[in-house]
Amino acid sequence: MSTSRDPDRLVLFTDAVVAIAITLLILPLVDLVPEVKAEGGDAVSVISEHRQEIFTFLLSFVVIASFWLGHHRLFEHIRAYTPAMMRVNLLWLLTIVVLPFPTEIIGAFESDRFTAGLYIGTILALSVCQSTLTWMVHGHKELESPDNPVGKQELVSSLLLTGLTVLAYLLASLVPGVHFYAMLLLLLSPVFMRVWKGRSRTRTGAQQTD
Repeated sequence: MSTSRDPDRLVLFTDAVVAIAITLLILPLVDLVPEVKAEGGDAVSVISEHRQEIFTFLLSFVVIASFWLGHHRLFEHIRAYTPAMMRVNLLWLLTIVVLPFPTEIIGAFESDRFTAGLYIGTILALSVCQSTLTWMVHGHKELESPDNPVGKQELVSSLLLTGLTVLAYLLASLVPGVHFYAMLLLLLSPVFMRVWKGRSRTRTGAQQTD
């Protein structure tokens, strides 16, 4: 186990890589401007004729930002880390760095089961890494801060999102016509969490009554 009580170096490295990955997302859109001009198009056509590329950029920006925020919240609970956690964190970063590649593919080609499966599969790998990190820290007193441990709710939320991403990947890859609509399943995560928290409060109240 690392002797560092505050893994700032790991967090700073992670933040730097995420910042670079987010920056790379915009580069294909920047390259469109001279291409459109060379073809005789105007400034409006840069937007109107490349809506899919713009949408995929915004989608991937939101995905990376959401996972980075989750990673940031997780590391607020961490006071030390193990070599295994470092390796999982590197895999998490690998999926972040790779994400601009399928983003460029879905912006350049028509949507089909392959492009949707490649993109959602990358997000699935990212979600699995984040859930693994959360699971490794949860309940580990030598890793999590005693004053701010990883709660069960955070672990359940992470595992739920991964489970929904697995289902979205299977639907996008195997069912014709679904494609990126499968990602709408991820919107169910907060709904399920509200139901779970409501049932947890009910059970807690019942136990206190008994």
